[in-house]
Formats: sequence, C-alpha cells, structure tokens
Amino acid sequence: MEIKTLYEKLRKIQEPKGYFFNKDLDLVFELLESLLLNKENHGYMACPCRLAAGDRDHDRDIICPCEYRAPDVKEYGACFCGLYVSKEMNQGERSAEYVPERRDPDKII
Repeated sequence: MEIKTLYEKLRKIQEPKGYFFNKDLDLVFELLESLLLNKENHGYMACPCRLAAGDRDHDRDIICPCEYRAPDVKEYGACFCGLYVSKEMNQGERSAEYVPERRDPDKII
C-alpha cells in the first residue's frame, strides 16, 4: 500500500473519532512508512516508536492505533509517537507535552 493511500484511509476512519494526524506531515509520513514496514516484516502494523517482538499476541497492545492512544491523546494531546493528536493540539490551542511510555515494562523487549 502506498503511504498517501494509507494516510487518506486512516484519516477518514480516525478523524470522526476525534483523532487527527499531527500537522507535521513529514513526521506523519515517516511514521506511516514505518507502519507499512512493520506490516511487511511482522504481518501487522506495530507502533513505529516501539520495538515489536514479531508475535502478534505479545504485541497486540501496540498494534496501531495502540491501546494507549486514547488515554495519551486525552491526557497529553498526542499519542506516544506523535502520529495522532487532538484537534486542539493541531490548532495550537494546546501545547505539546512529553508523553510517557504506558506499556508494561515486562512487555518491552
């Protein structure tokens, strides 16, 4: 799949849910490229900012959009990798904050 096709597909699905791509499109396209690479290498789109184990069951929590996205965006205005942000973040009504890792340390390889 081409990066721009993935961008449009995900945008149409996620924006109605209140999740927007970061306005830094260079970052977004780099992350989408990494998602596609993870899909090619592992068979699923693992979060590009975390090291995937290559085991779908082990990595289920970090398959994009990961299970941490909603609480990250709600609390910090962006997800861990910065791919998804709140509308307020993109409009400059909220400043960027450090997003800590929420994943269980035992799952990190």
